[in-house]
Amino acid sequence: MSAPVLTSPAKSLVGSFTADAFAAHLASLPPLPAWWLDRKRAAFERFSALPMPVRTDEAWRFSNISTLTLDGFTLAAPATSVPHAPIGIPKAAKLVFANGRLFSRETLPADLAQRGVIVDTLQNALVQHGDLVREHLLAQPPKLGGAKFSALHEAFLTDGAFIYVPKGVDVELPIGVFSYALGDTTAVFPHTLVVAGENSRVTVIEYFGSANDTQAQFAAGANDLYAGHGAQITYVGKQDWSHRTLSFQSNSTVVRRDARVQSLNLHLGGRQARHESLSQLQAPGAFSEMLALTVAHDEQEFDQRTLQIHQAPNTKSDLLYKNALLNRARTIFSGLIIVDPDAQKTDAYQSNRNLMLSEDAEANSLPGLEIQANDVRCTHGATSSRIDPEQEFYLQSRGIAKAAADELLTFGFFEEVLNRLTNDDLHAALRTLIQTKFTK
Repeated sequence: MSAPVLTSPAKSLVGSFTADAFAAHLASLPPLPAWWLDRKRAAFERFSALPMPVRTDEAWRFSNISTLTLDGFTLAAPATSVPHAPIGIPKAAKLVFANGRLFSRETLPADLAQRGVIVDTLQNALVQHGDLVREHLLAQPPKLGGAKFSALHEAFLTDGAFIYVPKGVDVELPIGVFSYALGDTTAVFPHTLVVAGENSRVTVIEYFGSANDTQAQFAAGANDLYAGHGAQITYVGKQDWSHRTLSFQSNSTVVRRDARVQSLNLHLGGRQARHESLSQLQAPGAFSEMLALTVAHDEQEFDQRTLQIHQAPNTKSDLLYKNALLNRARTIFSGLIIVDPDAQKTDAYQSNRNLMLSEDAEANSLPGLEIQANDVRCTHGATSSRIDPEQEFYLQSRGIAKAAADELLTFGFFEEVLNRLTNDDLHAALRTLIQTKFTK
C-alpha cells in the first residue's frame, strides 16, 4: 500500500478507522471482560462523532491543522522481528511490543514476583486483575483538546503494559517498556498503566520507536500513572518515531497523599507530534515534577499541552520544559496551572524555555494560571533565546567546529533537566539518544 498523502487537509472524521476496521479489530481480540469491550464500543462512537480540530479551537492554537489526517493508515500484522533495544541499562523486567502486540519479555526476579509485583500485558491484567485495571485504566477524561484521539486510542487499543507494585515494595532497577511501529502506514496504540501502592517505589522507562526513519506511520498512545499514599514513581518516556509519523500521546498522572511522581519525556521523532500531559494532585503532600526535553529539526512540529491541577492543600508541582530548535522546526507549549478553592498552601511552578539554533525556527509559548485560593505561591514563565555568541566564539577559538560547539552548548542547556534524574545510567542513556539526533 502506498504511503498516505500527509499534506492534504483531513476531510473525514474517521479516515481509515472505519466501522468495518473497528469490527475487525474486535474480532481479532482474545476473550476479554464485557465491561472493557463495552467501553471500547462507546469510545468508537465518541471518536466517530467528535469533530476533527479546526483552526479556531483554542486548545489547538498555533498547531498546524492542515496536515492532520486519519487517512491511509492500517492496523498491521504481527511483527517477525524488532530493532535492537537502544537503552542498554540494567532492568528489573522488560516488555517489548511490536505493532500493538507483545513480541518478547524479560520476567521479574523471583523475589519481586513473590512480593506481589506484577509486570504483565494489559490483556492478561484485564482477565486476571480486572478490578484493579478497571479502577485506573483511562480513568481520567481528556482535558487538553485531544478527546477525539483519546477516544480513538481507547477504541483500537489492542494491548499494552500493566505494572503494579504493592504496598511497601521498592523495585530498585527500572522496568522497561518498548513499543515499535513496523511497516509503512502502520497505526499503533501503545498504552502503559502503572499503579504504585502505598509507600512503594518504582522507575519505568518507556521507549517508542520505528524500524526506520522513512516510513509514514500513525501513533495514538497513552499512559496512566497512579501513585498511592507515600508512593514514588519515576517515569521516563523516549519518543523516537520515524520522521514521517503523526503522533498523539496523552499522559495522565494521579498523585495521592505525600506521594511523588517525576516524569521526564524526551521528544525526538515524528513529523508532527502532540503530547498532552495532565497531573492531578489529589491529597496533601502530593508532589508532581513534570519535565521534558525536545530536539526539533528540519520541519518537525512538537505540540506540548500541559495541565497541573491542585485539588488539595499543601501540594506542589514543578514543570520545566526545554526545547532546542534547528532548521525550520516549530514548537508549541501551552500550559495551565489550576488551583482549586480548597487547595491552600499550593506551591506551583511552570517554565518553558526555548533555545533557537536557526533563524527560521519558531517557538510559541502560552503559560497560564487559574487560581481560586488566596494563600498560594504560583509562578510561570517562558523564554526564547539564541546561543550566546561569546560562548560559541570561545569554543570555536579552541578549534571546535560550529556544529559541535552548538551541540555542546545545547547539552549544557539540557543539563538542568537531566541532572534531576538520580539514576546515572539513565542520565547517560538519554544523553546518547539526544546525541544521535544531532548526528542525523
